[in-house]
Amino acid sequence: MKETNFAYYLRDFLSKYLPGQRNLSTNTIASYRDAFKLFLIFCETEKKKKANYIDLAYITRELVVEYLVWLEKKRECSVSTRNQRLAAFRSFFRYVSTAVPETLLICQRIFNIPMKKNAKDIMSYFSPEGLHLLLRQPDTLTQQGRRDHALLVFLYDSAARVQELADLCVRDLRLEEPATATLKGKGRKIRIVPISAKTVSILKHYLDEKGWLRKTASFDFPVFDNNRKFKLSRAGISYILNKYVEAARKINAGIIPQTVSPHSLRHSKAVHLLRSGVPLIYIRDFLGHASITTTEIYIRVDAEEKRKALECAYEITPQELLPDWDKDKGLMNWLISLCQ
Repeated sequence: MKETNFAYYLRDFLSKYLPGQRNLSTNTIASYRDAFKLFLIFCETEKKKKANYIDLAYITRELVVEYLVWLEKKRECSVSTRNQRLAAFRSFFRYVSTAVPETLLICQRIFNIPMKKNAKDIMSYFSPEGLHLLLRQPDTLTQQGRRDHALLVFLYDSAARVQELADLCVRDLRLEEPATATLKGKGRKIRIVPISAKTVSILKHYLDEKGWLRKTASFDFPVFDNNRKFKLSRAGISYILNKYVEAARKINAGIIPQTVSPHSLRHSKAVHLLRSGVPLIYIRDFLGHASITTTEIYIRVDAEEKRKALECAYEITPQELLPDWDKDKGLMNWLISLCQ
């Protein structure tokens, strides 16, 4: 069967343009791929149009808008997911507009589809008391419990993203002074973060038990692996965290955030650093943010610091020191005469 121009440019976009010219990560390319996989499902189920017969001329602004509505209504995707899928289409049609200039008008109509405004969720982070309770949940008398404890401690101490933790190899850890971890972040950015002496001690015992400490043959092994010796997936890390979050809730639900994800520990580290007086610009570098504007969100969400600042700004007069308005006859007479 003859290849359509849509199939040709989509293949070139995903396999050559994104990795070769944009240098995007595998996860980002996979997200773009999924957007188009769902689009083909939409065309086949809702429009009765087989993927083999879809060409660029068939894809109009109206069709893309219908696809976005289908994502929200039929697949019950969130607004943020809808916007991610739209971002993939915008990027693709910008690429098409340069590769096929005669389609520029059609492409412009598509990549001018606006993003939908989304209500931002409240940032989830642990208080120091909640964090200590969480870290006490793994059973360190078992090998799996020691792995899980080391994972949670490192996830908090390094403020690593979940994918950075999944990709962490033994060679990425320097456990001698000064102890550091090399994290491979979003957009292929690499940063080196310090790790505390307590975390180093826990990691040394964990790696020594695995037989990986100071062994060059193990340098490329994932630090945190599953029962099949493969690196943990993002879902696997979330499962481990949620298991201990539920255990902590049974003990004291009041100090555990309502919604928790691996990113909550990253948020927790940032808020705790801020409360400790660490300058915002250092926190930006520690987290690997491209702009300090992104880091400033932690100033806005830190309710504890806001409470302290408000208490210092104005001291409420104790109740017993309030004046007795009934004894002020001049004021009372004025109030009585006001409505006469």
